Amino acid sequence: MADLWWIYSKPVPAGGRELCTLFLQCSCITAVIGGLFYNWMFASLEYSWHLSVAVAVSFSLLLLLTLFLVHPARCVFSMIMPTLGTKQGRKLLFSTCIMIAVVNITPNIISNIKTILQVIQCIWKNSSDSFLNSTALLEKVSWEFGDAVQETIPSMYKPMNGHFRFSLLQNSSLIYHKMHLAGEKISREFLSVEVLVKDSIRVANRLAAGFFMLYLCFESTWYLKNYLTNLSFDNFYITKKLERLAADRRAAHLLVCSSKKLIRPTGLKMSWEEVGQCLVRAMLVTVALMLLLVLVAMDHFAFSVADTAVTKAAQFSVVPVTLSVKYKVSSGVSCPALCGDPALCPFREVVVGIADFNKTYQHHLIFSSAQCRISPPRPPNPSVLLVVGLLFCILYGTVFLETYARRLCRGIAASFFQSCEEKRVLHLYRKLSRRHRKE
Repeated sequence: MADLWWIYSKPVPAGGRELCTLFLQCSCITAVIGGLFYNWMFASLEYSWHLSVAVAVSFSLLLLLTLFLVHPARCVFSMIMPTLGTKQGRKLLFSTCIMIAVVNITPNIISNIKTILQVIQCIWKNSSDSFLNSTALLEKVSWEFGDAVQETIPSMYKPMNGHFRFSLLQNSSLIYHKMHLAGEKISREFLSVEVLVKDSIRVANRLAAGFFMLYLCFESTWYLKNYLTNLSFDNFYITKKLERLAADRRAAHLLVCSSKKLIRPTGLKMSWEEVGQCLVRAMLVTVALMLLLVLVAMDHFAFSVADTAVTKAAQFSVVPVTLSVKYKVSSGVSCPALCGDPALCPFREVVVGIADFNKTYQHHLIFSSAQCRISPPRPPNPSVLLVVGLLFCILYGTVFLETYARRLCRGIAASFFQSCEEKRVLHLYRKLSRRHRKE
């Protein structure tokens, strides 16, 4: 492995054997990266398979030529891997989490809201239908009541008609048509909102993923540029070259005196500044986790409401209604109507007919029926929560691994540019010597 890395990190291969070995290494790397790139475009970014294949193949060929011919490009590409453990890698993981959550959780919430609206529409339609049918009962009551009035009053004083007429039933089809149009309009609006949300999130995720990948390459290039041009950049490590240089000049005490300010790149020790940065990054990840948990809670709440609405609507299907009519019907004439001279007769009422009207009518108000088209509630997908939870565990891991990822980037740059590393070690040694003389 050390020999393979030595061939990979050399500026120019020494012979044909090393040239073939370097080509095979670059070919294997590009094959793996091309497969991952295709899977990322097709599965995560949701591009078509033929476009994903074309872009992945083109990217792999371009990457193969770049790695094989350009030595600094190999260094930058090698530093991209540990850079995935830094904030740029976390941004990519955040983008993936958002895409998974929005694509899988948001349609679930919209579907459960549609179920709730379907329940409301069903109750509205059936209750309106039942209410309109109740007018037939009222017409029957009025008709029988009118018959009682007709039978009680003498024929000479009988009105032309004692019945009421209801015209509400004639407009029932118009009401059903308007209700159907309103339901279809709500369904179309929800479908358009769902499609708009999916398309917007898909486009935003593609743009964010492309930007983060470019910025990832930019950050690796920026690190290499600072490493090659600034001798003080990220130069506070006790490396083996520094130890050998101090031992050759009999100044090992410099490293002992500066042990609190310098750290070993292969050790687990962190400076207080690095610990503070880790805590800040952990707080940011926690805030993002809380926002995602709010979306998950909305999914569970929408499912709970939809499931309760469907269950209660099935239980609250029929309500019996009893209509009791109690009425006393009487007819009579007053004295002035029978006497020729009203002034000679005292005013009194003569009862001609009397009858009691007492009947009970039964009716049922129907709020739900089997004919209603209600889609079943969609429960939250536990696999989505598992994947998102795993990604956030990786995010929390990168919070503390970022420090060691930067150390690994420095080690990669040192192995690719050993002459520059010697200059940096000499610069750090002189800096420690000057500080020791001042103290």
